[in-house]
Amino acid sequence: MIELKKPAEIEKLRIANQIVAQTLDYLEKEIKIGMSLKQIDKMAEDFILTCKAKPSFKGLYGFPGAICTSLNQVCIHGIPDDKILKEGDVLGLDVGTLVEGYYGDAARTIGIGEISNTDKHLIACAKDALYHAIASIREGMRFKELSAILGEFITHRGFVPLKGYCGHGIGNKPHNEPEILNYLEKGVNAKSGPKIKNGMVFCIEPMICQKDGTPKHYNGKWDAGSADGLNTAHYEHCVAIIGGKAEILSLA
Repeated sequence: MIELKKPAEIEKLRIANQIVAQTLDYLEKEIKIGMSLKQIDKMAEDFILTCKAKPSFKGLYGFPGAICTSLNQVCIHGIPDDKILKEGDVLGLDVGTLVEGYYGDAARTIGIGEISNTDKHLIACAKDALYHAIASIREGMRFKELSAILGEFITHRGFVPLKGYCGHGIGNKPHNEPEILNYLEKGVNAKSGPKIKNGMVFCIEPMICQKDGTPKHYNGKWDAGSADGLNTAHYEHCVAIIGGKAEILSLA
C-alpha cells in the first residue's frame, strides 16, 4: 500500500530533503579536479552531520559510503573510493539524509572541468526529463503514465533509460512503494496500476544511458552502469503531492 502523509509529516520530510539539497549545492561548489571520491564522501558526511542530520546511505543494505559517487560509466550506487577526478569526468552525486525518523533523497550529475558535448547533452537529458516529469504530474494520473512520460522524453532525446532501476516512495523508510520505472514496460497498459493521490511522497530519478540500457555492475552489487560502457547521468528529486500537483521537497 502506498502511504498518504499528513501535512506535518510532509514538513518533516521537507526538512530532511532541504539538507540533501544543501549538501548537493555545497559539493557542487567545492568539488575540484584532483580530489578523490573518498575525499568527497568525507566532505558530504561532515556537512550532513553539521546540519544535525545523519547520512542515511551509510550502512544501508551494506553500502560503505556516506553518499553515492558514480563516476563516468557508473550511473548509480557508486562506492566512494580512491579514484581521482580529472578534467572531462562526469560525476553523479546521490545524497540521503535521516532527520528525526524521516528520510531525504536526491541526486544530480555534474561535469568536472570542461566536458564533451555528448556528456553535456546526457546530463541535460537527465535533468530535463526529471523536471518535465514533475511538471506533468497531476492527482489521479497513474504511476505507469508517469513512467511512460519519462521513457518517451528520454528516447526522444536520443538516449535510453537504465533498465531495472526505479524511483520510489519515501517516508519513515528510505524506500517504500511505489516503484517508479523510467520507462513503460513492454505490453503494460499505462492506464493500469495505482493512481497518484494527494499526500503521497516519492522520488523520481531518471537514469540515462547512451546506447544500451542493460545494467552492468562494476563492483559486486554496487557501481551500476550500462553494458555499453559509456558515460551515464542521473538526476533525482523528492516530491510531495499537494493540491493536486507535485511540489519539490529537495530544494535548498
